[in-house]
Amino acid sequence: MDKLIITGGTPLEGEIRISGAKNAALPILAATLLADGPVKVGNIPHLQDITTTMELLGRMGVELVVDERMNIEVDCSTIRELFAPYELVKSMRASILVLGPMLARFGKAVVSLPGGCAIGSRPVNLHIEGLVKMGADVHVEGGYIHAKASRLKGAHLVMDLVTVTGTENLMMAATLADGTTVIENAAREPEVVDLANCLNAMGAKVSGAGGDTISVEGVDKLCGTHYDVLPDRIESGTYLAAAAITGGRVRIKDTRPRMLEAVIEKLREAGACVEVGDRWIDLDMKGSRLRSTNIRTSPYPAFPTDMQAQFTSLNVVASGTGTISETVFENRFMHVHELQRMGADIQLAGNTAVIRGVDRLTAAPVMATDLRASASLVLAGLVAEGDTVVERIYHIDRGYESIEEKLAKLGARIRRVPA
Repeated sequence: MDKLIITGGTPLEGEIRISGAKNAALPILAATLLADGPVKVGNIPHLQDITTTMELLGRMGVELVVDERMNIEVDCSTIRELFAPYELVKSMRASILVLGPMLARFGKAVVSLPGGCAIGSRPVNLHIEGLVKMGADVHVEGGYIHAKASRLKGAHLVMDLVTVTGTENLMMAATLADGTTVIENAAREPEVVDLANCLNAMGAKVSGAGGDTISVEGVDKLCGTHYDVLPDRIESGTYLAAAAITGGRVRIKDTRPRMLEAVIEKLREAGACVEVGDRWIDLDMKGSRLRSTNIRTSPYPAFPTDMQAQFTSLNVVASGTGTISETVFENRFMHVHELQRMGADIQLAGNTAVIRGVDRLTAAPVMATDLRASASLVLAGLVAEGDTVVERIYHIDRGYESIEEKLAKLGARIRRVPA
């Protein structure tokens, strides 16, 4: 198990390329189960969650070919097992996304109840209820979801809560259903739109993605295609935050600024000078100290919960007092206690953190508790006095491709060593 050692105090400068989005690549890889022919997916990030998904598909008998640029060709004609085991699903919650495609294409599926980061309750009941309304016979036994359907039927689905994976699972299932499915209160995230675009490239008839109502007209079959995953907006936001917290100046390339409008607005509010182009974003602190900001997380297009931990670190060293309210997950402040070990002044009250900026942080051994929490600790290490040791970085490897290499390219003093 590796760890990161970070020597703080160096402003980040330079430019880096943003990788493909993990949260788009995972559902798109699951969607390949729907296709009659091979699907080639490009711009895939090299991440542990991608490796786990490939292992899961391979366990089912799916044939995968990966080239040197991380383009993955998936051929489901060799599938022999419609089963997603606990030992793989437990480590990655997105594994639940194979449920809808398997059921729609093959008429049955057995999928373990998922695991993933311990950031709060993320029940799969909305996935199951939607499939039942589409005519599936579903029951949970021994920690596994057992689902059967001769052919799913179009249905009118109203989501009680906005759920990204629930929207994606039901949208994929609906592509091969008999009739039209309408999903109301659908998630609006760019990754949902990317999945819809990929499904349409395979021959699906999905409309309305990006709004709160998605319509899917079922077709008899989907075909193979070649599709490139969109850039990772959370990786983009994290590197912008890293530049801001260090007082640096960076350009991130191969990104989509429109997906980051809420984050960019808060960075400007914090005192950063941010300029954008079609596929790039420049951030320059111009010698200014960060100013505290007040943040409330909400589903897209509002401020993303996946950037909350990073902005907690920004507020820790900013001038003034800021509050961060987490409305999406009830247990997503576990990084606070680790930041306090480095000298942060943070008070928690329910789902709100009150943060009084301090003049400096001091290095300490800290432990990552989930994916985005680990990013916040890396950011804090970039400005702390001394050598910060971040343990349990397998969390960060789930969502950031070569983070130490990219930060080092920007001038950070960071290295990965065996624990």
